[in-house]
This record gives sequence, structure tokens and C-alpha cells, in this order.
Amino acid sequence: MSQSLKKSLLIFFIVQFLIAIPLFLFPINLFKGKVEIEINGKTAIEEAPLSLSYFIGKGYEPSELMDIKNFYLTTEGYLMAFVFLIGIPILFALRLSTYRK
Repeated sequence: MSQSLKKSLLIFFIVQFLIAIPLFLFPINLFKGKVEIEINGKTAIEEAPLSLSYFIGKGYEPSELMDIKNFYLTTEGYLMAFVFLIGIPILFALRLSTYRK
């Protein structure tokens, strides 16, 4: 593996880690999603901004989920998560690895 490719991969993983940490640890509601709410036996689906931290059990209290049956990202939410977690780190890695002094 060439030195340039190793440098690019290292930069990619470092930037990805630095972006993913706040997105998964703090309740930053950036991603479009849907929430299924069940009240009195009736289910309603509402659009709501979601945080990636919700999917690992951080950023909400269990009492807040009493009526919530399920929540998930929409296609646009998945696309935005892909851009944040894969696209931006790739751009940084490509740009910094091709930078010459």
C-alpha cells in the first residue's frame, strides 16, 4: 500500500471519528425521520428531526418514549447521515492527501 493511500485512509478515519462522536453522543436533531406514535390503540406517523444518538439509546429519557412505538430515518435522513459520516471525511482525505507544500 502506498504512503499516499495510507495517509488518505488515516485522515478519512480521523475525520469520520471526529464527526461521528458528537452526532452519536449528543442529541443533535439534524436528520429527517418519522416517529410512530400509538395512542389509545391508534397509530399515527409524524415527521420529526431525529438524532443519531437516539439509535444507540442516548439523548432521551425512557419516559419520553411511552407512546412512541418506533422511530426511523427517512431516505433523506439516511442520505444526510451518509454525507456527514462518509462524504465529508472523503473530501477531507482527498484534499489533504493531495496537498503539496
